[in-house]
Amino acid sequence: MDLLIQESEWGKDNMEKEVLNNNVDPSLFEFVQIDSRITDTKMATKKIGYFKDAFIRFCRNKASIAASVIILILVLFAIIAPEASSTPYTETRNDVDVQLYQKLLPKTGLTSKLGFWDGTKSLEVSEGNYYYYNAIGVETGMNPVVDKSDKYMFNGLPYYNIKYDSYYGLGMYYMTFTEETYKKIQEFQDENNIQIIYPAVGNLAGMVAGDANIWYEHKANGLPEMNNGKYTDIYIKETETANKYNDEYTSKMRIAGDDGSYKYSLLVGTSAAPSFKCRVSLYNYFIYRYGYEPSFVFGTDSSGYDIFTRLASGARLSFLLAIFVASINLVIGAIWGSIAGYFGGTIDLVMERITDVLGNVPFMVVTSLFQLHLASKVGALPSLLFAFVTTGWIGTASTVRMQFYRYKNQEYILAARTLGAKHKRIMFKHIFPNALGTIITSSVLVIPSVIFSESSLTYLGIVNLESDTMTSVGTMLANARQFLQTFPHIILFPAIFISLLMITFNLFGNGLRDAFNPSLRGTED
Repeated sequence: MDLLIQESEWGKDNMEKEVLNNNVDPSLFEFVQIDSRITDTKMATKKIGYFKDAFIRFCRNKASIAASVIILILVLFAIIAPEASSTPYTETRNDVDVQLYQKLLPKTGLTSKLGFWDGTKSLEVSEGNYYYYNAIGVETGMNPVVDKSDKYMFNGLPYYNIKYDSYYGLGMYYMTFTEETYKKIQEFQDENNIQIIYPAVGNLAGMVAGDANIWYEHKANGLPEMNNGKYTDIYIKETETANKYNDEYTSKMRIAGDDGSYKYSLLVGTSAAPSFKCRVSLYNYFIYRYGYEPSFVFGTDSSGYDIFTRLASGARLSFLLAIFVASINLVIGAIWGSIAGYFGGTIDLVMERITDVLGNVPFMVVTSLFQLHLASKVGALPSLLFAFVTTGWIGTASTVRMQFYRYKNQEYILAARTLGAKHKRIMFKHIFPNALGTIITSSVLVIPSVIFSESSLTYLGIVNLESDTMTSVGTMLANARQFLQTFPHIILFPAIFISLLMITFNLFGNGLRDAFNPSLRGTED
């Protein structure tokens, strides 16, 4: 203490001398803490744990945050969309309604009013096809030809460029109804003034004389036989097949111009259980079945499934498969890599040779063998799961092994061993938590890898996950490739989904890697 006082007095005297030599007033200066010791102050901030610190640093990566938001949207889409959708087109392929509404283009009520995403596309059609589409509009009042150019010649044949409405182009279809359903449809027609059942055409024996949409007389070249510029109908007359069932079940609502003799149904059942074959407007039949006009946000695929709902169901399956595989691989890889990395020596040598043998077997070969010999017994999905698990854990095991070699000779591990900690405690209480960041990052990146692998395998036809109630993103891509030029929307949305998934998961994984890397702590400041 005396020494400190002497030093302080010496400093004060010397300061006064310096001030006087420079003609500066000494009263302008004041000693700070001259009679007290300067020590470190207590930290006022709260302690930050490992995971909280990693989260804070992860949030500083804007690209990773944006990727996380997109991944969350995709996951919510997969979870919510199948349950919230009112469309019936995910139930069964055997439902006749599914098969009738194929390859419809994307359409919503709002975008249709704005002039885009309205279920239409540009087509180059022959003169015969132009009259074919136009006749649908003449009969139903819903013309598939929204707009057309003037007729032009190509290779000596007349053509039109038209704007085609895929929903109005559904036209007519022959359907058979029970007596109860037939009566309900007639009641619906009369109550809502919506024509569903139209007069039959062609010969009576089969109720069909070719295409159900050709209700007019036509020439040998397929063009309509006009009478004063109007189509000449070839509807079947009621009087040709009059019987007690036709009289009893004749539709109340008739099309304009009907004199009461057109035939609207054919009895195909028995008198005890009558059923009726009718010519039905598919657009209006949809309204009868589901209570709203047909419109599909992403359109429908080649089987008639709603792509929006079907994609969500496929994404759900892909996510569940990927998460399940990642979880199993994490458990197996963590245990295997911990043992190999911690004990080393002969144990590590033997375990590494086993992983080398398994790792050098091509994954596609394993998958193909499982699909050939195991899928028939347990199903395509379980056999694919076995294929992923057979070799998928090797990468995680290698990562864990490397981390154990890195940490097992650190001083705090030697201290724990000296204090009598057992191997199990040292492995999973002291070493494994320090390697958790790297392990989590590698495990998360397994998810997009599994989804991409599954998509590739199903796209190549090695794995088939298509069924009445199940599909995957890769299966949708595989089924849509043949329509790439004619109906590109069928493959567009699954392709966008898988692309977004791969890009965002890579960005998300990069953010996790940087956040869990202790060597980067503080470098962002």
